[in-house]
Amino acid sequence: MAKPTAPYIGKAGKVDLDGVVFGEPFHMALVHEAVRAELNAKRRGTASTLTRGEVAMTGAKAFRQKGTGRARAGALSTPQRTGGGVAFGPKPRGFAVKVNRKARRRAMRAALTAHAERGSLAVIDAAAFDAPSAKRAAEALGGFGAGRALVVFAREGEEAAVKSFRNLRDTEVLPADSVGVADVIGAPRMVVSEAALERLTAVARAPERAGQEASA
Repeated sequence: MAKPTAPYIGKAGKVDLDGVVFGEPFHMALVHEAVRAELNAKRRGTASTLTRGEVAMTGAKAFRQKGTGRARAGALSTPQRTGGGVAFGPKPRGFAVKVNRKARRRAMRAALTAHAERGSLAVIDAAAFDAPSAKRAAEALGGFGAGRALVVFAREGEEAAVKSFRNLRDTEVLPADSVGVADVIGAPRMVVSEAALERLTAVARAPERAGQEASA
């Protein structure tokens, strides 16, 4: 089996990818579970409504039962009346979904492998940006397909490259430590710096597999 590679953008050449991280079969259920957990973690869960017992309103009967010619009515706080409480409305709650570390790492490997297999992953030399230049960044991305791009940097010593890419249209720039499975799988194309590639590989690589490969 050929070793996976990713092309450079902005210069010629290719980068050899880790065969363990970028050789993971795609697991739909695991990726879905990881993405769901990450998206749920971003939900605040602070929406709250008042029930009929919580609204500031009298509990007295709206008007007498008989003799008015109108349909009988109870308290003014019922949900069908203006100003009344809300029936089955939201209350503060947590949306957190637990995903174990092995499953999360495996989902990340599957997402990265999907990019490598379809040719939507590229590497950029952040050191080439000695000063911020959005024009150079646009030219580099322009030769690498179309669609929204996720650009990942490791931050240390890469500030000029970060500033070059972050104002481009349809481009999202993230530090390597903040990238999740949802970011990777949702990006039509992905560009990473060399340092960010090392960091993502280290995070996604399973320790138990690393030990097995070392002993093999």
